[in-house]
Amino acid sequence: MRHRKSGRKLNRNSPQRNALKKGLAISIIEHESIKTTLAKAKEIRGFLEPLVTLAKENTVANQRLAYSRLQSKEAVAKLFDELGPRYKDRPGGYLRVIKRGYRPGDKAPAAQVEFVKEEASDTEVTDEITEETA
Repeated sequence: MRHRKSGRKLNRNSPQRNALKKGLAISIIEHESIKTTLAKAKEIRGFLEPLVTLAKENTVANQRLAYSRLQSKEAVAKLFDELGPRYKDRPGGYLRVIKRGYRPGDKAPAAQVEFVKEEASDTEVTDEITEETA
């Protein structure tokens, strides 16, 4: 039985898995969009989204906690200077996983992971529609 066993192994032992998650998270923070396999993309959400939530409140303790998980000063700086304030009013769901077909070499399902862009609020969109119809 598989009860209470969460997460994917990704054909790696646990230190390699942690290093992979750390590397993917740093790449996503630096480039704001990466292409990877679907399993890795789904797995990285559970690692990176709590860090963005942490970055919404810029304190020394939160920065040290984020650094202990990422081990990259540049990524932590961008996380707290740009991404945290960008998603200050958003309650969650900072990453978007888009399926991108299959990888040419081994036909593994590919996906693109990117940060969600802040769109106009729903009230502004409905106001624009009602003005056009009137």
